[in-house]
Amino acid sequence: MHVAPARTAVVVAVLVAFCATLLTGGTASAAGRGKDGLTGYAFDARCAPTQEQMDAWLASSPFWGVGVYIGGSTASCRTTATDPGQPHLDATWVATQRSRGWRVLPIWVGPQASCQTTYGDLIDANPAGSYAAADARGRAEATAAVTRARELGLPSRTTLWYDLEGGFDVANDDCRRSALRFLSGWTSALHANGFRSGVYSSVSAGIHALDNADNISAGSYEMPDQVWYAWYNGRADVDIDPQWVRGSSWEGERIHQYEAHTTATYGGVALTIDRNFLELDGGSPAPRSTRACGRTTVDFGSYPRLRAGSKGDRVAALQCLLRKNGRYRGRLDGTYDRDVVRAVTSYQRRHDLRRTGKADRATWMALFAQGSGPLMKVGSAGESALRLQRALRASGARSVKPTGVVDDRTAKAVARFQRRVGLDTTGVVTPETWVALQTGAR
Repeated sequence: MHVAPARTAVVVAVLVAFCATLLTGGTASAAGRGKDGLTGYAFDARCAPTQEQMDAWLASSPFWGVGVYIGGSTASCRTTATDPGQPHLDATWVATQRSRGWRVLPIWVGPQASCQTTYGDLIDANPAGSYAAADARGRAEATAAVTRARELGLPSRTTLWYDLEGGFDVANDDCRRSALRFLSGWTSALHANGFRSGVYSSVSAGIHALDNADNISAGSYEMPDQVWYAWYNGRADVDIDPQWVRGSSWEGERIHQYEAHTTATYGGVALTIDRNFLELDGGSPAPRSTRACGRTTVDFGSYPRLRAGSKGDRVAALQCLLRKNGRYRGRLDGTYDRDVVRAVTSYQRRHDLRRTGKADRATWMALFAQGSGPLMKVGSAGESALRLQRALRASGARSVKPTGVVDDRTAKAVARFQRRVGLDTTGVVTPETWVALQTGAR
C-alpha cells in the first residue's frame, strides 16, 4: 500500500466536472456501523509480522490496528520461488491478534485501474453493458476475498479492504468508470456475503472518484462502508481536504495513511511500515456518564493536600472515592471529620501508602487508579480510561481531561509519568504503569 502522494493538480476539465460538485448533494456514508468503535493508530507492513514482533509492538507501540494483505493477484506476500509469502498468516495468527486487542484490517489487492502502467493485472475497461466485465470481476474478487477471510476465521461484518492503488488518470473516462463499476461490484458482493466493504486508494484518485460519483449520480454505484485514503501530509488525523472529498462523507468511517514506508522501532523490534490514523464505527465511545457517586463531582483542576477540618467539594470527592473503595460509609457532606481520617488511614494501610490520615498526592492517585490494570493506549475507552486520566491529573498532569477516551494528550502524560518513575517511556499503559499509579509513585 505504498501509493504516490496525492497530486496537487489535475486536468482543468476534471476539476470543473468533479470538484465543483463537492459542496452540493448528499454524502457517502456507511451501510451500518459495528459495535466496537475505535479512534487511534494503525500500521500496515508488507507481510504479517511474527507473533513475537506483534507482542513487542502491542506492549510498546501506539498502534491498536494492523493492516495485513490476505490475497489478490497483485498483492505482495504471495508465495513464489523467491518470496516465502505469508508464513505467519493463518487462522491462529488472526485469532491471537484479535484476542489481544488488535483491530485486524484485512486487505485484498487484485486488478488495478486500466490506465495504470505498472501492474500486470488490470480492470477490463470495456464499456459494454455499463462496464459489465468490470462489475463481474469486482464481484469475483469479493467472493475470493470472502473465502479467504473465512479461512482466516474473520467473522461476518468484518470490513474487507480493496487496495486500488492511486496514481491513475481520473480524467480518463473509461479508466475511471470501469474502476468505479469494479468497486461497486466488490461492495455489492461483500454485502451479499455478510461482510462490509472498504476501499483503499489515494485521496486524489480512487477516493475522490468514489465521492464525486456518489455526489453527481447517487445510486449509480454502490458505495463502500469505509474508506482508507493515502494522503502523505504527516498529520495523524482523519480530516479530509474538500478539494477531493466532501467533509461529511464517510464521517466516522475513515483511515488516513499519513506516512509511507518508514522504519519504526518499538520494544526493540524494527519494522518497515506505513503509519495510519483511524476512526471507524463512529470512533472510540466515551462513557455515558463521568459521574462517580451520583451528582458528586470528582474532577477538579488540582487535588490539594487535605486534612482533618478541611471542608468543601474536594472533601466530598474524597469521601466518594473512599466509599467506592470500600473504606467509608458516611455521608458525602464535604467535611473532613474523624470518620474520614479513619477511612483515609485504613486505605493507606491497605495499599502500602504512608499512613498519615491526610489526603496527599499519592493517596489521590491511588484512589483514582484502583481497579483492574488493562493495557491501554490511544483509542482505549471506558471506565478504565477514566480512572487512568483522573489518576494522571491527580499526579499533576493538568493537561489531561477526564473524558473516558485515551487521546494523544493522555498518552503524552503517561510517558511523562513513566519517565519520572523510571519505567520504559512508551506512553502505553502497561501493568507496571498501573502499579506505579496505584501505589502513588512519584
